[in-house]
Amino acid sequence: MRVNCIFMENYIVSARKYRPTTFESVVGQQALTQTLRNAIRTNHLAHAYLFCGPRGVGKTTCARIFAKTINCLTPTENHDACNQCESCVAFNEQRSFNIHELDAASNNSVEDIRSLIDQVRIPPQIGKYSVYIIDEVHMLSQGAFNALLKTLEEPPSYAIFILATTEKHKVLPTILSRCQVYDFSRITVADTIHHLQYVAQQEGINASEEALNVVAQKADGGMRDALSIFDQLVSFCGTTISYEQAIEVLNVLDTEYYFRLVNAALAGNVSEALLLLNEVLTKGFDAGHFVTGLAQHLRDVLVSKDAATVQLLETSDAIRQHYQEQAQRCAAKWIFNALDIVNTCDINYRTAKNKRLTVELALVKLCRLTEAPIQEVQQVQKVQLAQKVQAAAPATQAAPQSATAPQPVSAPKPVTAAAPPLPKPTIGAMPSLGNLGKLTSTPQATAQPTAAAPKAEEQKRNNPFTLDQLKSAWVGQIKNFQSEERFKAMLTTYELVQDSETKFHITVDNQLQKKEFAKFGKQLMDNIRAVLQNDLIQLKVEVADYVATQVAYTSTEKYKLLKEQNPHLDELRQRMNLQLE
Repeated sequence: MRVNCIFMENYIVSARKYRPTTFESVVGQQALTQTLRNAIRTNHLAHAYLFCGPRGVGKTTCARIFAKTINCLTPTENHDACNQCESCVAFNEQRSFNIHELDAASNNSVEDIRSLIDQVRIPPQIGKYSVYIIDEVHMLSQGAFNALLKTLEEPPSYAIFILATTEKHKVLPTILSRCQVYDFSRITVADTIHHLQYVAQQEGINASEEALNVVAQKADGGMRDALSIFDQLVSFCGTTISYEQAIEVLNVLDTEYYFRLVNAALAGNVSEALLLLNEVLTKGFDAGHFVTGLAQHLRDVLVSKDAATVQLLETSDAIRQHYQEQAQRCAAKWIFNALDIVNTCDINYRTAKNKRLTVELALVKLCRLTEAPIQEVQQVQKVQLAQKVQAAAPATQAAPQSATAPQPVSAPKPVTAAAPPLPKPTIGAMPSLGNLGKLTSTPQATAQPTAAAPKAEEQKRNNPFTLDQLKSAWVGQIKNFQSEERFKAMLTTYELVQDSETKFHITVDNQLQKKEFAKFGKQLMDNIRAVLQNDLIQLKVEVADYVATQVAYTSTEKYKLLKEQNPHLDELRQRMNLQLE
């Protein structure tokens, strides 16, 4: 019997296979790598470096490239390693005795550092420098840090220390003061996508830009994480990676849900918004994560409205175009209010007992943002009223010009029979714009030259109302000040007091509350006048007078208070020759 043995090539993960070997191939750290190359070119090498930053951004990789380059025997014109000399070959084959790596996470004792210090005494056999790379240096114990201090400050001329850490704040200040500190930044989404496209091309994999964008967002600025996620997608999808497969494997909520939700909110479609939420929850996604993602989506829509801020959107070009299209349909004020609603929901979600209802209420508020606010309705009313006044002005001025001699004109009698009936006041609702002309217009036959002066007074609405109707309108305005918590509380706390038919007052506790009414009082009264169809309503805000109660604290104050209550007390003190302390 013959047995066929098939030898398969050992698989190497992308994070190792495509690990940078030169400064040029390091992704997203151009300024930092250029600084290191300039230091090598000018031979300005420090004796200790500290590389700090998030995980997977190239700290240890840059340390190895730096150690390999400074030991190269025949560097190139760009001051890169030649990969041909004995030092470079030994490094590539992982048998170099000039470069020593120590994992401080598992070798963090004083004995480990003392062993390292003993090695420092041995000069390099090949090359110029002995480089000691200590990874995760923040994991060293207090004693190990102290053992390293002296050697780190005054090492031999051939020794260079490179410390790497993800938590810079845990490194002792005395260590930081002895090192040149290099802060590695997060790798941007664009740089991550570009590098993943290069890896996919080398591996013969067809990956869509939207799918790679999901990988880059999931990696959160770490290239090692991005390559690991990419390998995971390749294992599932094979040689073709689509956006739908990427969100399925990585359990990421499709951004299309957020676009659809914003469109439903703009259309005021509450039912569609609630059904979208139910679909998201049915797929197993957490409602809290959905709210957080919606807030991020609204932020991205906001920065997409302006060409100056669109660069803050970290995503692919295709998705950026989608954001810009939706941003054109959203007013800036609407986005501000929507962000406030979603942010409030995110804050209240953690403590809410009925979490789903909290999210649904937020979606309902988003859909109601498209309703015209009462201030805009009033502005339309004022514009239409001004147009009617301008149209009626020529008619009132034509009569005096046609008259040849002045004639005594009697006061015009009000035409009550021809006047249309005034609508009854509706509490809690705005008057329709169609009835605006009925409330303000007067018949052309009553226009007289002498009536032009008091015309402004005739235009004021003066519908009768009761105190109960006023109080109902007062309470009904609370919904228009939902974001002003202090003012809304004062509307429910203080009661209206009637002074005359159209004059009222309230009494607040202090000047700060009076200033609060001064800030929002005009808007409040304009709303109430519009609801009650009466422009003569006036409100006065008064501050309550409180008599300060004097409290005696010192001995002198107590004695003075007792003396006022009993005048003979002072005479007794003088007779007995008593003194106050």
